[in-house]
Amino acid sequence: MNPKFPLSKFVPTLVAMVALCPAVASADPVNINTASATELDKALNGIGPARAKAIVEYREKNGPFKSADQLAMVDGISQAVIDKNRADIRVGNEGAKSSEAKSAPAKSAQ
Repeated sequence: MNPKFPLSKFVPTLVAMVALCPAVASADPVNINTASATELDKALNGIGPARAKAIVEYREKNGPFKSADQLAMVDGISQAVIDKNRADIRVGNEGAKSSEAKSAPAKSAQ
């Protein structure tokens, strides 16, 4: 071991770095048209139980959301909250692979 850099000085620094780094959860995106209030509350930053319930109530009264930006129509949801969560918001099955594409037979060139 290199005497100029003893391991006993490195370990506390490493522990401090890990402790100070925010935990990053790799959550799956949430479909705002199908998720429950509990799922919305857990999946979206800045959305607590009351706002999550308001999203579900708005959706039940007005129909499905066509875009994430429509969340701004829900009382208490700001554009900043939408922008912060945009990568985690889904309104349909976007990003999902179509089962039709997998099961459709290939057309032969004639």
